[in-house]
Amino acid sequence: MPEQSIPPTIFHMLEKNLGKKLRVILDPSYGFEGTLTAVTREPAGIWLSEAEAIILRATIAQPIPQVASREERSEIFLHLNSVQRIEVLHSPSRR
Repeated sequence: MPEQSIPPTIFHMLEKNLGKKLRVILDPSYGFEGTLTAVTREPAGIWLSEAEAIILRATIAQPIPQVASREERSEIFLHLNSVQRIEVLHSPSRR
């Protein structure tokens, strides 16, 4: 019988992004940006360093939410039950 590989869990996917900058959305208008420093399983969550609280705004003319304001935080723990979306932020490429 051929070996079946175990599908990656959210923890495996998050651990691949350790050290990268993330945007974590908690609700449609609020979230955090910071560097992913740790992933915990009990309780299920992530630690962000150099974090900033962000307010997102969308309008009829600009339906994709944009960052409207930022407030500096240092380190923060976010429980995965309260997270709606996680985005990996890539630095712009130079041409």
